Amino acid sequence: MSYKTDIEIAREANKKPIQEIGAMLGIPSDDLLPFGHDKAKVSADFIAAQKDRPDGRLILVTAINPTPAGEGKTTTTVGLGDALNRIGRKTAICIREASLGPCFGMKGGAAGGGYAQVVPMEEMNLHFTGDFHAITSAHNLLSAMIDNHIYWGNELGIDERRVAWRRVMDMNDRALRQTVVSLGGVANGFPREGGFDITVASEVMAILCLATDLADLQKRLGDIIVAYRRDRSPIYARDIKADGAMTVLLQQAMQPNLVQTLENNPAFVHGGPFANIAHGCNSVIATTTALKLADYVVTEAGFGADLGAEKFMNIKCRKAGLAPDCVVLVATVRAMKMNGGVAKSDLGVENVQAVVAGCPNLGRHISNLKTFGVPVVVAINHFVTDTEAEIQAVKDYVTSQGSEAILSRHWELGGEGAEDLAHRVARIADSGVSQFAPLYRDDMGLFEKIEAIAKRIYRADEVLADKKIRDQLRQWEEAGYGHLPVCMAKTQYSFSTDPNLRGAPTGHSVPVREVRLSAGAGFVVVICGEIMTMPGLPQVPAAESIGLNETGQIEGLF
Repeated sequence: MSYKTDIEIAREANKKPIQEIGAMLGIPSDDLLPFGHDKAKVSADFIAAQKDRPDGRLILVTAINPTPAGEGKTTTTVGLGDALNRIGRKTAICIREASLGPCFGMKGGAAGGGYAQVVPMEEMNLHFTGDFHAITSAHNLLSAMIDNHIYWGNELGIDERRVAWRRVMDMNDRALRQTVVSLGGVANGFPREGGFDITVASEVMAILCLATDLADLQKRLGDIIVAYRRDRSPIYARDIKADGAMTVLLQQAMQPNLVQTLENNPAFVHGGPFANIAHGCNSVIATTTALKLADYVVTEAGFGADLGAEKFMNIKCRKAGLAPDCVVLVATVRAMKMNGGVAKSDLGVENVQAVVAGCPNLGRHISNLKTFGVPVVVAINHFVTDTEAEIQAVKDYVTSQGSEAILSRHWELGGEGAEDLAHRVARIADSGVSQFAPLYRDDMGLFEKIEAIAKRIYRADEVLADKKIRDQLRQWEEAGYGHLPVCMAKTQYSFSTDPNLRGAPTGHSVPVREVRLSAGAGFVVVICGEIMTMPGLPQVPAAESIGLNETGQIEGLF
């Protein structure tokens, strides 16, 4: 049986004018800034006027560690949102925007799949409303102003060896990871080492996603540490006088984007920090706005629960005063089989033994999520090759872990296929049983926070960090940054820092290669193992098969 591609399904969508979608949430058309007929930004004035309304229920969708077999976290988020609306619960979805890097690399887009998608799919996966371009421009304006300040006499006394602010672009380009800037003589400035990160790893992206309004945005931008003097004292973006112009560039980007699902339900798509190298959640302003306008909000955190959900709980919820009422943990039979040692080419063959062997990865995530005091439901994202015996094996395992697993067929059937999941999630969210608390206290030391995550979430024996890194953390504590949470940058493929170590490993170590202070965003980035803040393209990038057909339609996006 042949199935339509995601882009074919999206192209057949019967979209409603975006004003009708806004009306479902009580947003007047005058408070929508339309981008075409099917997407719009919500005005800052309207958002500010909602602040005294009660909040709806918050549902987090997360997943097991990703495998090449696929898990379908965004697809489940969309399907569950559609299903909750089908059963009469006024629901909005909140997801991240797609980065061009993975879209043209190997990961694909970020709009869901099958009959559980957010549309317009092509625009969402490409330029959308220009938010990422604005973030890239604001970030690189600061870069340009730093080098310009040095060129015109360096009044602030910047130590050119200690410029901490790199440049960004929203593309995977390994050639730009480490560069030398200002070559070519006196007219071009003073040569120094620099480099590029991908836009979704920019502190400006993190700030946009954590800021509550434009005033908070400008304060955070001003708090960015861009360089140090010879006496190691910090120089901030406000010292360079860049924070005002950066805020101007980001004014429109701060407004959340409203779109719709294939079933014409409202979806906010805003912000897009990577979860392996940044905090991996959509914007606080989109989530808090949705909670004021809908009775239920379904949002997702990037990659597996060891990364995305951990950062959602310890960074986003801590900073924004949020608390999830229910967590949905997405797993697939195929991914269980891969964790159980089955090759990707053999996943279509029934293998209950391999499913059982792979389940400890799922069990570890269930256990971890419960340490945050939140109730957990497992959604088995159905694939057509799954057999009854394999599905039952997952259900039995999850029951043994004190949770429950519900089969969901939203990819194939849309919201109708996720109704069982929606009924259960709504009951749990309404019950008020969630006793959410972050994993660690604000007043713990920075290294102790790193150890708490490494030992309690990754189940590592130890954190390996040399004296230079420990001294750096102590210096930041003495400078008043000890209360900040930590943002772990590590591989998404394993609980460990080794991407090939599947399942639920124990007895491993977490090597810390570098720490970076994101004073504006309000966290310390801890770079572990071989993780890269500028990814590279694979041997055969997805870009090779993307193009326009003879009718001018885009082909190859997924």
